Amino acid sequence: MHAIADALRRDAVGGFLLITAAAIALIWANSPAAGLYESIRGFEVGPGALHLNLSIGTWAADGLLAIFFFIVGAELKQEFVHGELRNPRRAMLPIIAAIGGMIVPALIYVAFNATRPETLGGWGIPMATDIAFALAILAVVGRHLPTALRTFLLTLAIVDDLGAIMVIAIFYTDKLNFFALLGALLLLGLFAYLQQGRGIAAALDRSSFPMLIIYVPLAFAIWTFMHESGVHATIAGVAMGLLMRTSVHKGESDSPLHRVEHALRPWSSALALPIFALMSAGVVFSGMGSMITNTVALGIIFGLVGGKLLGIFGGAWLTTKLTRAELNPTLKWIDICGMSILGGIGFTVSLLISELAFPAGTVLDHAKGGVLIASLLATLISAGILMRRSAHYRRHGVPDIAGEPVSKG
Repeated sequence: MHAIADALRRDAVGGFLLITAAAIALIWANSPAAGLYESIRGFEVGPGALHLNLSIGTWAADGLLAIFFFIVGAELKQEFVHGELRNPRRAMLPIIAAIGGMIVPALIYVAFNATRPETLGGWGIPMATDIAFALAILAVVGRHLPTALRTFLLTLAIVDDLGAIMVIAIFYTDKLNFFALLGALLLLGLFAYLQQGRGIAAALDRSSFPMLIIYVPLAFAIWTFMHESGVHATIAGVAMGLLMRTSVHKGESDSPLHRVEHALRPWSSALALPIFALMSAGVVFSGMGSMITNTVALGIIFGLVGGKLLGIFGGAWLTTKLTRAELNPTLKWIDICGMSILGGIGFTVSLLISELAFPAGTVLDHAKGGVLIASLLATLISAGILMRRSAHYRRHGVPDIAGEPVSKG
């Protein structure tokens, strides 16, 4: 079991499981058994009293994915405190690149649909990068790329997802529950206090059982309030990950961040991400031929593939020229180019925004088809570039990028 858990802590293994589950979903959704797939994905379960009588597809995208986002938030916290992003001049680069990678795709979509006011509401669709799929592809095709590139993508994708969630909350949510949002923020404050190791928190840090009976219900309550607020519930996972303590107190063998990340990562790789992919990737191939001339699909395809390249790569390059920000010396601009195209994988969040932007019908089908085609193109093009770069670095003895656990700090 220890050997299996250690294998699942590697991004390459988790990435393979994620991609396999996504492929199964695509085949299943376009097979004669598609009705069964939709029935399973749409089956509702959960406590109705808490407004959590949700479909299995929603539980996978909002619930299970929050575990993955917790780990991502924890990794980012580690990098900001102890790693690459301690240097503000390097931290600035992926943050500005992420902003460029959101603005340019949206502008490209608007340009394609400027004469069609009824479709302009889809401008948010090409803004999002699917962090789960992007990290999985990077781990599978770029085993020997510098670890700084994964940190760049991780930071960029987190900022991108936070921006996409804000866009959903402001422009695509009919009603925001501020009381539920306040409840989530107050509980996050309690979560942060318990991380400091004072009073009850000190006892929690030294015993795994009290940690389970206090932190697990607290984490679920935070997630529930965030879900009820109308904000995408995965933001709760990111927030808790960023609030985890990275320092080691007296009597501790390692930090709470390392202990929790070490315990959750195998579950994320083996269950959370594959189930999420299985329930989210089942896009039906319908009307693909008509999308060649459809402005919604073209705006999304060019926005995700070309817009992400221009926005991320261009934003990063201009930032180094106009400010004191700098690129990590282990990276080359061709690496950033490949990673920028990889940012065009907009799968899950883009599909979510599509459903919020358009009612069921032909336009929605074109939007989903555009997301699927763009994500496939971004995967193939970036994989071609990054595999060549990985081979180059392997010849020069660069350490393996794929899936080292978070250091103890």
